[in-house]
Amino acid sequence: MCRVAKGWLQSWLTCLFVLFLFCFVCLFFTDPQMSRTPERFEFDPDAYGPVVASLIGPWRDNRLDAGTPDQAVYEALKSLSPETLAPEKRLVDRQMASACCAGLWLYHDFLDASHKISQQIKTPTGSFWHGIMHRREGDYGNAKYWFRNVGSHEVFPQLHAEAVRVAADANCEEISRALGQQACWDPFAFVDWCEAVVCGGRQAWEPACRRIQACEWQLLFDYCFRHAFEVA
Repeated sequence: MCRVAKGWLQSWLTCLFVLFLFCFVCLFFTDPQMSRTPERFEFDPDAYGPVVASLIGPWRDNRLDAGTPDQAVYEALKSLSPETLAPEKRLVDRQMASACCAGLWLYHDFLDASHKISQQIKTPTGSFWHGIMHRREGDYGNAKYWFRNVGSHEVFPQLHAEAVRVAADANCEEISRALGQQACWDPFAFVDWCEAVVCGGRQAWEPACRRIQACEWQLLFDYCFRHAFEVA
């Protein structure tokens, strides 16, 4: 009987030791950023200087399809270049500044002009803008091709967090459930959701998808701008 009790005690102590070791590893060797939900992103057009702020203006709630180009800003966009985008700041990455220009053309629904720029940017970020453009023009398969070239982008964790909040605020249970099953942002699923809204009659998803699309644009533009210019 004593032998059984002794064996049981040893097993119990072993379990306690393993549990303690597990907690120790989690506490001291796990990156806290991995389990922390990113704070809500606040988009401020004025943070990018007067040229960008004037081009963004009152926020355009872009449709999920190609939309209608805003001819009122065409000449201003046409004169845009990496050097004129934020002349008050020091340009450090011309390619990232070009990506900002591609984003601004896309924001105002000039898909072809945006495409001409993004297809020349042979980076994951260029592919990101390229994929958004094809998704909005309705070429969903091509959009997925370019998102495969993106891989895992640095804006994905924040975008996923924003999408979760947006879907919850919009009471879109199906998208909320799908986002809850994702470990990180899934651009291919978002292509499918946009296609379902535009072509599949899922109008109930449209408010959430349009707001997520806005977050996507804002986060990607912010990322490009911060890498393009020396920001104080």
